[in-house]
Amino acid sequence: MKKLLGILAALSLTLLVACGAQDSNGESITAVGSSALQPLVEAAAEQYQSDHLGVFINVQGGGSGTGLSQIQQGAVEIGNSDLFAEEKAGIKAKALTDHRVAVVGITPIVNKSVGVKDLTVTQLRQLFTGEITNWKQVGGKNLPVVVVNRAQGSGTRATFEKWVMNGRQPLAAQEQDSTGMVRSIVASTPGAVSYVAFSYVDQTVETISLDGIAPTEKNVTTNAWPIWSYEHMYTKGKPTGLTKKFLTYMQSSRTQKRLVAKMGYIPMTAMQVTRDVQGNVVRK
Repeated sequence: MKKLLGILAALSLTLLVACGAQDSNGESITAVGSSALQPLVEAAAEQYQSDHLGVFINVQGGGSGTGLSQIQQGAVEIGNSDLFAEEKAGIKAKALTDHRVAVVGITPIVNKSVGVKDLTVTQLRQLFTGEITNWKQVGGKNLPVVVVNRAQGSGTRATFEKWVMNGRQPLAAQEQDSTGMVRSIVASTPGAVSYVAFSYVDQTVETISLDGIAPTEKNVTTNAWPIWSYEHMYTKGKPTGLTKKFLTYMQSSRTQKRLVAKMGYIPMTAMQVTRDVQGNVVRK
């Protein structure tokens, strides 16, 4: 009996090692950049690692500018960005390969105390330029406006400024690298206003409609809500090895249905329009 148990144990160990060898060769990669994309990539990495023994996918934030500069330098395998590489000064876009994995909508958020649910785009712009200083000027409570910005280099900030600010510069205000910290500050500061990706909206803050149009995924898919961007995962040249496998996994229909849609992002297949780096919109 002991001999039989020993044989069975050895056989089980052999099968386990064989399965592990089939799934992995011990590779590891690092993906750095967009904080708006970070939760999705983290969730996908965790799932991929559980399905493939022995691989390690390290996911970090830092903003789109960091992701693009790091991938250009070859310091990481993947650079995550809310921006087209062509939009970032100093980035040689032709040396990078773009892998679009999702679309993210971006919405203004306010502290629940302000008493405003809808603004015009002009009013929103004036909040960020400092021309509107009290919420009562736009029909809200008698509260000073407290602007919270994302830091320079943030793709979320660049997208917001492109589609809202119309070339105007925002007033000097506190800046945060972390989207989660932005949400926390807005939630706890009376009169505060900022902007986050849809995936970061929760019950602690209020979203704002613009010109009567709500910040919904459906409105993004038709470009009725224009504050959105592609979520890019850039590689330096064509990807190989684990990088290629993981990007294929990110773009697969299974991942798009199981993770992208469920985490507050918009699957590429749901979009009814395409938009190029110049902002030109074409219906599919």
